[in-house]
Amino acid sequence: METTASLCIGAVVPRTGRLARLGDPLAFVLGRLAPRLPAVGGRPVRVAVRDSRSDPVRARRAVRELAADEGAHIVLTMAGTQVLPAVADICESLRVPCVSTTFPWQAYVHRRDIDRQDHFRWTYHFAWGLDDIATVFAEMWDLLAPGGPVGCLWNDGLHGRLMRHTRHGFTAAAVARGHTLVDLGGYSEPAARFDPQVERLRRYDADIVTSAATGADLATFHRQALQAGLRPRLITSSRWLAYPHRRQAGEDLARARVGTLVYWTPAHPYRSSLDGTTAADLAWAYQHGTGHPWLQPLGLAHALVEVAWHALAGAADPTDRAAIAQALARTRLTTIAGPLDWTGGPTPNIALVPLIGGQWRPTRDGHELTVVTNTAVPEVPISADLVPAW
Repeated sequence: METTASLCIGAVVPRTGRLARLGDPLAFVLGRLAPRLPAVGGRPVRVAVRDSRSDPVRARRAVRELAADEGAHIVLTMAGTQVLPAVADICESLRVPCVSTTFPWQAYVHRRDIDRQDHFRWTYHFAWGLDDIATVFAEMWDLLAPGGPVGCLWNDGLHGRLMRHTRHGFTAAAVARGHTLVDLGGYSEPAARFDPQVERLRRYDADIVTSAATGADLATFHRQALQAGLRPRLITSSRWLAYPHRRQAGEDLARARVGTLVYWTPAHPYRSSLDGTTAADLAWAYQHGTGHPWLQPLGLAHALVEVAWHALAGAADPTDRAAIAQALARTRLTTIAGPLDWTGGPTPNIALVPLIGGQWRPTRDGHELTVVTNTAVPEVPISADLVPAW
C-alpha cells in the first residue's frame, strides 16, 4: 500500500507471455534505477511493477491495481500493439498520468480512435512517425536503386491500413521522395503462404521489399520468394528491428541483410538526466547485468523513468495526478534517448524521437546492428556501408 510520505511510479511490464522478452529492457531499467531515484520535495520516490502477462485485459487490471493498491501517481509502459493502448486507455479513464513509448505515434493515436485524440488529457507518448520510417527507408533504397519500384508487404490489419494511408501513413512520405510503391496485397497474421504477394513481386520486377511484418511472417515470405527464384536485394522492415535473436526468423533472414530503423544505440551522444549515465554506460551495464546483447528499447525504457521523475519534480503538487499530467504536457527534457519535447509535437500528447538507418549483419554469434545512414542524428557515426543481399 502507498505510504503518505512516498511518491509512486507504477509500471506495467510484460514479464510473462508472448511479449516477455519485450519487457526485459524496462524491467532491467526499473531494477537499476529504483534504488537511486532522488526524493521529490522531501518525499522518497518508489517504483511498483505489475505484470501485464502480455494480455490487454490483464494489463488493464494491472493499472487498476497500481492506481488503487499502490496509489501510483504516474504509470509507465512500453511494447505490445494491443497491450500498450489498453494501458493508455484505462489510464485515461481513471485519470492517471501515463507515459508510453515504442511504436509509431500514428498507431498510438489511431489505435485509440483518432477522433478522440484532442481528448487525451492524461496519456503521453514518445516515438517516431510512419513518415519518419518512410524517409529513413527511402534513403536506404536510394543507395541501391534510386527511384526504383519497391514491393510493400503490409498486412490487412491496423499496421497495413496506416502504412497505406495517403495522408497519415508511410505512403505519402515515400512517394514524395520519388519512389514507386507496389502494394503486394494484404494478408492476415500469422500467414502460412504468400503466393499472391510473391507473384506480384515477380510481376513488377521489384528487387527491394519494405515491410511491417512480424519476424516469423517476414521469414516465411522471404523463404517463399527465394523458392520462387526471386532474390530481393534489400528488405527494409520496421518490426523485425530490435529482437533479431528470435532463432527461426534470424536463421531464415540471415541472407536478407535486413535494413531497419535505428532510434537508440550505445553510440548515441546522450546522457541520463538523472545521473549522467551515457548511452554506452547503459548498454554495458545491461550486457554485464543480464548476459544478453544491448537492445534498442533499452534507451527508451530509461527515458520513460527520466520523464516520470521529471514530471513529479516539475509538478506544482507532486501528490496530485492532475498537476503531474499538466507537467507532462509542458515537458522538454534531454534524456538518454535524446531530447523529448511535448510542447512541439504533431499532437499535444506526442514527443518525437529521430530515426536513422541501420542494417543487421550476420555474425558468428548472431547479428550485429550497423548504422548506414545518419541524416537525422549526424552525431552518431556511420559504421558500415549498406550491403545488398545479392
